[in-house]
Amino acid sequence: MSGTDTTRHPFLDDLTSEAELTGTVLRKSVRGRENVRRVVEAVGKLYSSQTGTFLASVQGRTFVQYDAMLRNGLSLQAVAVIERNDDGSVPRVNVSMSPLASVLSLSAQLGTQIGQDLGGDHFL
Repeated sequence: MSGTDTTRHPFLDDLTSEAELTGTVLRKSVRGRENVRRVVEAVGKLYSSQTGTFLASVQGRTFVQYDAMLRNGLSLQAVAVIERNDDGSVPRVNVSMSPLASVLSLSAQLGTQIGQDLGGDHFL
């Protein structure tokens, strides 16, 4: 999530040390708490606005749906599926986004900004 809101993040505070992030903007999964955090925070910095549209939890999964505007003027919609262990920790997160033009733009920007930090070809 973006902005300066100091409330608890829907999952970053609960990531396991071996957490895995998959999603539309990624060629392959990102692994490890700090790497997942790095990607999610970088995405948030590329949003000029973000509005939550749905939040629900069912059987160890939290679903977060939101609309966002990229700083370059493109809009996108996203759904995050956050898997939780019995203790509340988060081992896996998947974020699906659309439309494709926004996804490709976001992924390219992420590749430029943090691609080398992750040590591979994670971004489209």
